[in-house]
Amino acid sequence: MHPSPTDVAPALWHQGWYQHARALASPNFGARPATASIDLVVIHSISLPPGEFGNGQVQRLFTNQLDWDAHPYFQSIRGLKVSSHFFITRSGQLWQFVSCDDRAWHAGESCYRGRNNCNDDSIGIELEGLEGGLFEAAQYETLASICAALLRHYPVAHLAGHEHIASGRKQDPGVGFDWPWLQRALGLPAQCFPGNI
Repeated sequence: MHPSPTDVAPALWHQGWYQHARALASPNFGARPATASIDLVVIHSISLPPGEFGNGQVQRLFTNQLDWDAHPYFQSIRGLKVSSHFFITRSGQLWQFVSCDDRAWHAGESCYRGRNNCNDDSIGIELEGLEGGLFEAAQYETLASICAALLRHYPVAHLAGHEHIASGRKQDPGVGFDWPWLQRALGLPAQCFPGNI
């Protein structure tokens, strides 16, 4: 007799850490409010410096190890303390910086589905890339996999981009992101996604 999905799923998680991600703990996190329901996934894009990939600078940013003098662009974000739960590289490698049970610092000033402070009840996933740019097939495959795992483990009912929760302030992941592909991959109804898909 094969184990049911509910028998297998708990092994994928340990205190909010996903077992198939490369863990690199960030100091930039906090406790979620006691009443928070983790029901939103927010998708972002990031590269440091913009348009440069695979250099480890995002990982350094999220762990407060970025050398602010290593590139002129870094002066514009000097002292920034941010984090995301997950980061997916161009090759599809999955990194995790904050337990999903905790509050990462990825959304900033935000509002979605009638709630402010989206960090309180969301999980942030950063895709290595430029806002408005295209993403790699390997990134989509990893994104679909981690989203499916999150849907099984947390009461996720909504997926949105940073641009949807911080309208006018952020534009990532942008027009290059394929929302219809993600909807099909996850088999979720349209109401789980922003209105533009």
